[in-house]
Amino acid sequence: MESAPSWDETVRRFLLEHRFGMDEVVTKLSILRDEFAHLHDYNPIEQVSSRLKSPESLLEKMQRRGIDLDGPDPLARVREEITDIAGVRVVCSFVSDVYHVVDLLMAQQDVTTLELRDYIASPKPNGYRSLHALVEVPVFLSEGTVPVVVEVQFRTIAMDFWASLEHKIYYKYRRDVPADLLAGLKEAADTAYALDATMERLHQEVQGLEPLSGGLVERLRTASATMPAGELIDSLRRLGSPPEV
Repeated sequence: MESAPSWDETVRRFLLEHRFGMDEVVTKLSILRDEFAHLHDYNPIEQVSSRLKSPESLLEKMQRRGIDLDGPDPLARVREEITDIAGVRVVCSFVSDVYHVVDLLMAQQDVTTLELRDYIASPKPNGYRSLHALVEVPVFLSEGTVPVVVEVQFRTIAMDFWASLEHKIYYKYRRDVPADLLAGLKEAADTAYALDATMERLHQEVQGLEPLSGGLVERLRTASATMPAGELIDSLRRLGSPPEV
């Protein structure tokens, strides 16, 4: 008679399932990236990276959430409450690319979108911008299919640069960042988004796409705490689509 697996073995298997789910999402994005690179004149995906929580990090977060390791089926609570175990980051050149790639991923039949948080349209108070999607993908194992949740972050190069700097500052000051630095970060975030708007306009001119109206570009540049009108989002998605042939 086989003995029950130890807690360490259970956690390792649990994390392995999430690694497989993460790899599944990375593969989907890599296929899209290769397709655009070989079949289209323009590739909207600059970079794809991934990360998986370590067993130590997962256990620490479980303790912070009050999830008892000796309680009934603690991993069931982990699946419900901790959704950032497996993470994928997609860096695009332009804001329009972000929305286009999100649409392409969510349109795939075996990808279920659980939650979409658009911090590009509605940035955080500190200026953080990114689009977060919680997706569920099936992982096919020898003992059956396991649904796995993966957090996918989509952002532009400028947004990624800002987020990297912000992370380093918060780490250095152990999250107790001086007010003047916080103000500087917010100003830098606004500058980065203005740069995104300018590069979007230049991209349209280079690609020979139908230009956005001046008012629409200005709304993109100054969008902050409220969701842009549907016209803006539709235009960004249209601009991110490959030209018809």
